[in-house]
Amino acid sequence: MKFEEFTLGHVFKTGSLTLTLESITEFAAVYDPQYMHLDEQKATAGRFRGIIASGIQTMAVSFKLWVETGAYGEEVVAGTGMNDIRFIKPVYPGDELRVEAEVIALEEKRRSGIVTVLLSTYNAKNEKVFSGELSALIDK
Repeated sequence: MKFEEFTLGHVFKTGSLTLTLESITEFAAVYDPQYMHLDEQKATAGRFRGIIASGIQTMAVSFKLWVETGAYGEEVVAGTGMNDIRFIKPVYPGDELRVEAEVIALEEKRRSGIVTVLLSTYNAKNEKVFSGELSALIDK
């Protein structure tokens, strides 16, 4: 979509993605090697009562699902920022995630504009697990 096609308040709904134990541990082994993501025995004895996904993985999945809507299309130039990142609830193996992306700000530039969306990620129980503001430079 071109910058002018985005409207304040518009909500995009994404498809979903289910995180498996394997995807959680593979991601964590490379990017967030902490016990709550890798060590089932320690994780089960801990606060979350089992392995949980890294918040960074939840954020990455949220971004992936948003991009897959195709709203940015060929007009996207680059990301410009992420703000107010919140890891709200743990994500467990088997959780199916989906995202609602609401356009919360539009800033016009000379040949382009900055579109800011609030990504809100939910599990299959409709519990919000993640939120964060994402801004991108989009051509007119």
